[in-house]
Amino acid sequence: VARGAFDAAGRWAAGRGGRGVRQLRANLRVATGGRLDQAALDDLTTRAMRSYARYWQEAFRLPRLGVERVLAGTGLLGREHLEAARDQGRGLILALPHSGNWDAAGVWLVDWLGGPFMTVAERLRPESLYRRFLEFRETLGMRVVPLTGGPRPGSAVLREWLDAGGSICLLVDRDLGSGGVPVDFFGRTATMPGGPAVLAAQTGAALHPVVSSFTDGGWRHVVHPEVPVDGPGRLRDRVLAGMQGVADALTAGITEHPEDWHVLGRIWADVPPDPPRNRRA
Repeated sequence: VARGAFDAAGRWAAGRGGRGVRQLRANLRVATGGRLDQAALDDLTTRAMRSYARYWQEAFRLPRLGVERVLAGTGLLGREHLEAARDQGRGLILALPHSGNWDAAGVWLVDWLGGPFMTVAERLRPESLYRRFLEFRETLGMRVVPLTGGPRPGSAVLREWLDAGGSICLLVDRDLGSGGVPVDFFGRTATMPGGPAVLAAQTGAALHPVVSSFTDGGWRHVVHPEVPVDGPGRLRDRVLAGMQGVADALTAGITEHPEDWHVLGRIWADVPPDPPRNRRA
């Protein structure tokens, strides 16, 4: 019943065409290379909003589902990349887009690690909503660092965690700060936070892009090969190259399942929200 209600809500939101939906539509046009006609793009946007609604429907149900049920519904490709890093005694930095259900990926990772990992959360408003999300993610085994407003800089907390052999997960396809680095993302210049590559270079942790999508009965997560950031050269150049490698992997993963990529905010400076339906040419 709940799944059907949320699915209907996703369809309704897509049909209403608010600013976020129109930005999603514009983002999906870029992600599909401008190949879709108006009707096909509308259909893809509706499917993406249904996917987004499914994420919210599942969000607070994950703790009640239990680890065993989540694991049973999870398909993982590229596990060998994580195993290689662990065998070397290195921490992990997993860089993800807003696709599928990244919290379900977190449940799998906590089980595989045998303990918590650390992540960063945008400080939502009102504060009560932020606290609820914080508590939700902590019940899944995550340790959450606020993007802003914490007692210590988040980068310092993450670096200490990685230095101690810990692992972190970071959403990177939308740059919410002011220190992003330029990348080519779906053929257009965007900015992504440079933190994942900086932390990998500073701590020796393995940087792996991961892209999640939905299946009929669960979730699919694809771990891409390590993006190297070591070697000679200036740190900034290595960070730029590293984040471009992340962007390339995310592009490939999102292209496979664009309907499960739900970013309703602006990514590219030159890609504003589409106009309302009644004002389209």
